Amino acid sequence: MKFSHELIEKNSALLILLVVLTVSVGGLVEILPLYFQKSTTEAVDGIKPYTALQQAGRDIYVREGCYNCHSQMIRPFRAETERYGHYSVAGEFVYDHPFQWGSKRTGPDLQRVGGRYSDEWHRIHLHNPRDLVPESNMPAYTWLAGAPLDAAVMPSKLRALSRVGVPYTEQEIVESEKAVAGKTEEDALIAYLQVMGTAIKSRGAPVKPIGVPGAAAAATAPAGASEPAPAPAAAPAPAPAAPGTNPSR
Repeated sequence: MKFSHELIEKNSALLILLVVLTVSVGGLVEILPLYFQKSTTEAVDGIKPYTALQQAGRDIYVREGCYNCHSQMIRPFRAETERYGHYSVAGEFVYDHPFQWGSKRTGPDLQRVGGRYSDEWHRIHLHNPRDLVPESNMPAYTWLAGAPLDAAVMPSKLRALSRVGVPYTEQEIVESEKAVAGKTEEDALIAYLQVMGTAIKSRGAPVKPIGVPGAAAAATAPAGASEPAPAPAAAPAPAPAAPGTNPSR
């Protein structure tokens, strides 16, 4: 019997077998080498495990489904790096279990949001996003301010993370309950947002203040933002040539 493409199309079992084989080989060729590349398995310089408060905030970020509207993956395209900052690299996420790259941007990417705005800006934004961004369709998270963190669970959370490679010390694990005592879920979420993407210095354009006019805008301006430099003065126009001369000489 002659082997042909028609034979594969008419034999569903053979078609499924060949598809599975092709996908398996292609997946191994593309994915397996990544486990042996240092750039994808080693932390970037300056990255540290999340503190107990930041880790608690990250858990709230996941619980509230923030990744459904906000990505944490800046692609290496000029349009993205100009807006958000330095593109994301694998070594930034070695302590994230699971990572929060996301797949949709109803809201902006948050990978470089750390340090861009003050804590008070984030509090206002969580209480009512439209106070700062009138066109925002983000829901308010007012209840976070009155929800105390469950400090008792933090040692077990950090210990579990240490078992999958996050380098927490025994002292950090033991003291994690005390570190978050008396904090609210809003405090924790803001702590997580403020550390997000700070291991790699942002090289994007300066962040423009986002807010309402007047005093509210001043209170919500990004931390460290500066006024744009004045445009250089225009060069004086050349003097007109004297009559009877050739200006090309």
